[in-house]
Amino acid sequence: MATIELTADNFEPVVSGNDIVIVDFWAAWCGPCKSFAPTFEAASEAHPDIVFGKLNTEEEQELAGYFGIRSIPTLMVFREKVILFSQAGALPAAALEGLIEQVRRVDMATVHAEIAAQREK
Repeated sequence: MATIELTADNFEPVVSGNDIVIVDFWAAWCGPCKSFAPTFEAASEAHPDIVFGKLNTEEEQELAGYFGIRSIPTLMVFREKVILFSQAGALPAAALEGLIEQVRRVDMATVHAEIAAQREK
């Protein structure tokens, strides 16, 4: 699957409606963002079961602010609506592949139980 453009209008439905969503927060003027784009696109082609979304921080400043994006590119991974990973900086292709494999192996039942326990405190 090719990458999709995320906006304030479709962000929540995309994250809620898909098991794994990887978001690249970027801007057109950002050199590292441009360098990372082909790596991100290639990963999206290699993993058609995962949604790869790009969020332009210049056009979606409110959403970028909500997620506390201070540096771009920033990569954020959602699984079952939970943020499992958030890191500024472009990843090399091998590191992105490793991250995807780690995300696939996460026991989400345990994650949801831990979140529920935190809410009870």
